[in-house]
Amino acid sequence: MSAKLAAEIHQTKPFALPEEEAMLNLVRTHEFLLQRQTEFFKQFQLTPTQYNILRILRGAGKEGITCSHASERMIKADPDITRLFDRLETRKLIRRERSAEDRRVVISRITGDGLELIETIDKPLADLLKRHIGRIGRKRIAELIDILESIRED
Repeated sequence: MSAKLAAEIHQTKPFALPEEEAMLNLVRTHEFLLQRQTEFFKQFQLTPTQYNILRILRGAGKEGITCSHASERMIKADPDITRLFDRLETRKLIRRERSAEDRRVVISRITGDGLELIETIDKPLADLLKRHIGRIGRKRIAELIDILESIRED
């Protein structure tokens, strides 16, 4: 195994298990990528979670989506999704309205301003992903995806 992580965290003893080293590498890499992503989204006054919601709403199209359904589709769960939607609505990036069929149901849709913002983000975000992940090559990316999905299997 590589000694790179041990050097990064100033660990002098070997890891007890290769599984431990692998898990810590995953966590370290997640934090590395999350920090860059957070810095990237600051220029758009968004958090990564807000961007994720905008992507979900863009994908939902004109039909929109309920808050609970959007929550199920999120990459990272957010316990305060209502407040997240409130912030996006305040910025006029989304709009919410009650369903005509069932007044208890609130449907959220991305606005024109939201679509414009997310389309502005698409290219620079793709460049960021290519810079940090794309450099390992398509074959290794496919292998990485397979490995990560295998880890999540129960």
